[in-house]
Amino acid sequence: MAVEHEASEEVIGKMRQKVLAASTSLPAKYRALFALRNLKGPSAEAALISALQDESALFRHEVAYCLGQRQDPAAIATLTGILVDQHEHPMVRHEAGEALGAIGTPECFDLLRDFSGDPCLEVAQTCQLALQRIQHYAEAASNSDSSPYLSVDPAPAAPLSTPTADLRSLLLDEDAPIFKRYTALFALRNKGGRDEVAALEDSLRSDSALLKHEVAYVLGQVQDPAAINALEQVLRDASENAMVRHEAAEALGSIADRRCVKLLEDFSTDPEPIVAHSCIVALDMLAHEESGDFQYADSGHTVQNSPSVTVC
Repeated sequence: MAVEHEASEEVIGKMRQKVLAASTSLPAKYRALFALRNLKGPSAEAALISALQDESALFRHEVAYCLGQRQDPAAIATLTGILVDQHEHPMVRHEAGEALGAIGTPECFDLLRDFSGDPCLEVAQTCQLALQRIQHYAEAASNSDSSPYLSVDPAPAAPLSTPTADLRSLLLDEDAPIFKRYTALFALRNKGGRDEVAALEDSLRSDSALLKHEVAYVLGQVQDPAAINALEQVLRDASENAMVRHEAAEALGSIADRRCVKLLEDFSTDPEPIVAHSCIVALDMLAHEESGDFQYADSGHTVQNSPSVTVC
């Protein structure tokens, strides 16, 4: 659901150089990456794909996320290569699987089915989710769930008419299918009230790292300061899965409360690089939110009126 705009080859080339240059800071790479995500054409797609050579697993996973948000079948071969690579970081493989689900062609379906039993639980669950997403939209009258956050979500939201108490029960049910729990998650996000956010916070104690990482991401979208304490607990838990702590850090950056600054600064030197780098990016996101800029993307291009982008 990326909103794409026209840009010259010169502009795309400059963005590509920024994401590839070793001298570019990680926050600057992120901004260039999200500028590319919103640009039309094969050159922008190729520039995104070239960014997958970055040494940072965090950045590579973000590139895979952007490729999925664009929903361009031209990225299928590249995403396939990531998913099948058992030496790639699980977080990057997860994001590739989710991106293939967002693109949703029959080719994607066949590949995802092959990896739905992957030895890595988060990768296997991601592929299972992606398969059900493709099936859902194949049977639905529309291929869009009209996310109010302009994101291509890994599952559709349950009907907003569903009582919040029922959505909460489903989200917290460890025995429920992961796809059903995700539909409750996104419905709670779309409702967005205090009771709904509280239910999301409670689900951060789930057994599923995959679910918790999505919940943290969604709390970043909602940007409710009431969630800060719950997200802080996740970030401080060194025993938690790195992908969950990563999303908690970036959610704190999106919420952009001044209380988050010291916390993110403290964890920007965390022994886990994914967490440390996430805090560095989150501090940049927080500064962006405070500045009032309309979009989190490099300003050195000619795109106008592009929406704010949520970092994954």
